[in-house]
Amino acid sequence: MVLVIAVTMTSFQEALTTGDLEARRSFPKSDLHNHAFGGGNRAWIARMIGHDIAPLDSPLSSMAQMHEWVAEHIGPLFDGPRGRLTAFEATLVQAQHDGVSRLEVGEDVWAIKLFDGNAEKLTRELISIHARAAPEIEWIPQLGMSRHCDISSLIKWLEPFLELGVYRTIDLSGDELAQLYRMAKEAGLRLKAHVGEWGDADSVWRAVEQLELDEVQHGIAAAGSARVMRFLADNKIRLNICPTSNVMLGRVDSLAAHPIRTLFDAGVLVTINTDDVLVFGHGVSEEFWTLFDAKLFDADELESIRLAGLADPGQ
Repeated sequence: MVLVIAVTMTSFQEALTTGDLEARRSFPKSDLHNHAFGGGNRAWIARMIGHDIAPLDSPLSSMAQMHEWVAEHIGPLFDGPRGRLTAFEATLVQAQHDGVSRLEVGEDVWAIKLFDGNAEKLTRELISIHARAAPEIEWIPQLGMSRHCDISSLIKWLEPFLELGVYRTIDLSGDELAQLYRMAKEAGLRLKAHVGEWGDADSVWRAVEQLELDEVQHGIAAAGSARVMRFLADNKIRLNICPTSNVMLGRVDSLAAHPIRTLFDAGVLVTINTDDVLVFGHGVSEEFWTLFDAKLFDADELESIRLAGLADPGQ
């Protein structure tokens, strides 16, 4: 008879140093930069829809190429209201699978069009899916806004969502639209925006000041300026960074060259996140490992980043 002894990892650091993915998944983590449309669990989607979504196998050269890839490989699978809700549930399943206990994700405000212009109807569906599929996960409902929509439409769509008092954060994937952010701030939402994935360090500072941001999605361009990094550190502006995404979109040459180390050493608050699991192929547990394997951080430093992501903002 073969005696099998289960070995339990006593710390996240040990799970990193041994390279044990399943052990890393067993520790609570946050994912604060996740797009539900591309954040789902690949195996679950294959079972539910009967179609496998193989992630990128080589880097792209632009965001335009990524949008084309998503439109071809993911878009048709999650079309219409039922498709959007399936994508959201798949993201919760992925979070469960990866040990994510704090998840900031939601829906773009334009999706109200798919639900008869009824923000409450869409929100009830999201709440119901969370309660059924992953109630143990701390879900932080987030509203997204896309630069592809005109500002008058965004204002019209945003207002009924804010009136519900359900959403806690807002994220802009595009141009600076200060009026919308003033509306969200008055409603008590934490303010986030995609900035500094491309561009320069000063663009990060300008966005934080003009939109009064609490957090930045990506923000890695800030590493190019000691002055901007000091501003972010002094004001406790958190950067929610997605390392594999940055490599696969050609923003950085390699993980070993990723500026997250520079930002961390400058005292900037950073978290480690997925961006789009279906596109880039890595869950949070794998993201932590790639940074450890690239020798950018030691296990204790990554443990401190993990815990920081689980803490309430401002702590």
